[in-house]
Formats: sequence, structure tokens, C-alpha cells
Amino acid sequence: MDSITKKPFPRALLVLDILAAVSLAVALWMALVYAPRELVMGDVQRVFYFHVASAWTGMLGYLLAVITSIAFLRTGKMNLDVASLAGIEIGLVFTALCVISGSIWARPIWNTWWTWDPRLTTAFIMELIYAAYLLLRRGVEDPAQRARLSAVYAIIGFITVPLTFLSIRIFRTIHPVIFGGEASVGSSNFVMSSQMLQAFLFSLFAFTLLFAAFYWHRLRLGLRQQQIEAIELQRRQDEEEE
Repeated sequence: MDSITKKPFPRALLVLDILAAVSLAVALWMALVYAPRELVMGDVQRVFYFHVASAWTGMLGYLLAVITSIAFLRTGKMNLDVASLAGIEIGLVFTALCVISGSIWARPIWNTWWTWDPRLTTAFIMELIYAAYLLLRRGVEDPAQRARLSAVYAIIGFITVPLTFLSIRIFRTIHPVIFGGEASVGSSNFVMSSQMLQAFLFSLFAFTLLFAAFYWHRLRLGLRQQQIEAIELQRRQDEEEE
């Protein structure tokens, strides 16, 4: 039983946890065993399945954050602030995984761990902007004011998400274009076989389930923290009145 909410652990969340774990294991098998070896890049291409999936779930977190931030500004419901925070925190984790996996891929392909390519640069800026969101929240003690400022910041910061996604089509870049790009000799672009496409799509599905499980857990934790903060705030007010 929850010590604060007095509600049992949701069975649906338990089922989601199991499905996410099983799906992630299957996605790992499909990426490492089922999908064929890419002819030009070799086995390092297998990082791609989790690299793109991490990017997708990271941006999904930011999208949910901006939706819940707009809803908060319209309704003032503090639970929506918790939902926005959850989206950004999880989004930051998956974006970091995306950057790390991309560096692992880049080392043998580009002969460097990092280069200031437009896609990498915009992703790095996006990560910094959302990390600053967490610093903003730490600097404001009043819950209502913190929620309003955070919501506005999350909405403005979301500009970096479509910019990062479209950067490989807007700017000159050496980053491969997965969809709509043409593979050529000496290029890091590649054409997916049917087995590669299946592994890719299943990885997206598995990471989406994993995101949903993390998001639900973070929401539950955030609501508990919100209740504790409200109790502590009320205690301080009572002490000041005495």
C-alpha cells in the first residue's frame, strides 16, 4: 500500500512493467541477432535501432511536457505540473542515451566521438535547455509560481525539439537521413531490408512501452512528493501563525 496516497499498486502498471521488460528483451534480440549485418557499416549499425528509439522517446517526453504545461496554464491544476516535470525528466534521460549511443556509432564511422554537426549541436542545445528547466524549478520555492514559470519555460523550450528533428533536412549535415535519404558508397546513409525495418519498428514499440512505464512510475512519485510538499508548507504556515 502507498504510505501517502493509501492506494494499492496498480495491476495495470505491473502488467505494463512486464510487457516493457519482455518487449525490450525481444527488441535486443532482434537488433543483435534477427536483423542482418549492414554491408557498409558492419555491426556498429545495430546501435541505430536503440539510438533512434531513444531519440523518439526523448522527444515524446518533451511533447507530453508541453501539452501538460499548456493544460496547466489553462486550468491551474497542480497535477499537470507534476506530469510536465515527469515528461522532461524522462525525456532528458532518453536524450542522453541517444547522444551516448550516437557517439558509439560515430567513433568507427566518422573516426571521432563527437563533431559539431547541426544534428548533434541542436540535440546538445536541446539537452542543455531542458536541464536548465530543472535548475529553474530548484530556484523557486513557491509551488504555484514554480509551476507557472516552469510551464512557460517548457513551452518556449519545445522550439528546440522540431529544430533538432528537422536539422538534417534544413542544414548541410553528415548525419545519416534514415527516411528519404539515398544510400551511396562512402555515405553513412543506408537502405533498410525488411528484417531491419521490423527490428527498427519493434524497437520503437518497445521503447514506447518503456517510456510509458517510467512515466507512470514518475507520476506516482511526483504526486507523493506534491502531497508531502503541501503538508510541509501547511506546517510552516501553522508555525508562523502561532
